[in-house]
Amino acid sequence: MCGRYARKSAQELLAEWFELDLSIMPWFAPSYNAAPQSFHPVVRLGSEGGRREAALLRWGLVPFWAKDARIGLNTINARAEEAATKPAFRDALKKRRCLVPADAFYEWQRVDAKTRRPFAIALQSGEPYAFAGLWESWHPDEGAPLETFTILTTTPNPLMKPIHDRMPVIVAPADYERWLDASAPSPLDLLRPYPAEQMRAWPVSDQVGNVRNNAPALLDEIQNSQPSLFS
Repeated sequence: MCGRYARKSAQELLAEWFELDLSIMPWFAPSYNAAPQSFHPVVRLGSEGGRREAALLRWGLVPFWAKDARIGLNTINARAEEAATKPAFRDALKKRRCLVPADAFYEWQRVDAKTRRPFAIALQSGEPYAFAGLWESWHPDEGAPLETFTILTTTPNPLMKPIHDRMPVIVAPADYERWLDASAPSPLDLLRPYPAEQMRAWPVSDQVGNVRNNAPALLDEIQNSQPSLFS
């Protein structure tokens, strides 16, 4: 699964990377510990003219048909193998796909029955990237609509396999347009592990486990007394 990630790139860089109009982007600060049930930027096609736009959505998808927004507590991820058939995700997969900007994601490796070790995973290039996401607009009986998103996950590549049995789907820049284009069939072939040779993983502090911690130091590599998985 993917339950935490970091987005440290400045808005100017993200506007250039995702071909967005900086002048109309909503303001958002970097987040070094993005957590479910908080609001984060996603990139999607706007309703007017089909141009890309950035929008702040809450992490944890609430389907349009849901009776209660609490369903979003259990829908922070959508398994790529099941998204086309699961009621919570299948309509969004057809019509409401998005990109979730990130610079790294965190995952915990189980060392033993009582110990889990956190890792950060990013691109070797240090460039930002995008998770494959789905979004929804939910209209409660009272109050304003709530827009939410989920991150698709897939089987691990060789880099991730020693850490966890799932990883988020990362969309290559050349595939951004195809993923976002709802007029085309769902591009299920993009829901695959990202090439391991283009990624790196390193141990980080267990401070990332506390959602109240949100500082650049969370991405610092720490010296670990246990042998490295990647040496």
